[in-house]
Amino acid sequence: MDINIIFKNIVKDGKDINMPYIDKKDRVKFISQCGGINTNTIEELGNIIDNCGELNYVITRICLQYIKKHGQKYQKYNDVIGALEGAKLELYRRHVAPYEDNKFKSNGDVDNAY
Repeated sequence: MDINIIFKNIVKDGKDINMPYIDKKDRVKFISQCGGINTNTIEELGNIIDNCGELNYVITRICLQYIKKHGQKYQKYNDVIGALEGAKLELYRRHVAPYEDNKFKSNGDVDNAY
């Protein structure tokens, strides 16, 4: 199976900018080993999540499975919280901010009427 089915290549200025920033060879394990979910795991999972509650549930289950595997230690909880915060910031930086910039260009800025 081609890994790019799950981690679709995004190329900008000739550089592969896939997320997450791990080597492609290290991404392979996520195709076959993701909690017993079928192939195309990431896309299939993303396609069946219908609302923010379900998204929260899936993310929480992944985090709890990480803790279960590595043990209940402060450092592991801290690792999870750090990864979630990093993912949040990366999502904002790479996707939300450019979206907002485009909306600003098309709709104009918020009034400074205060």
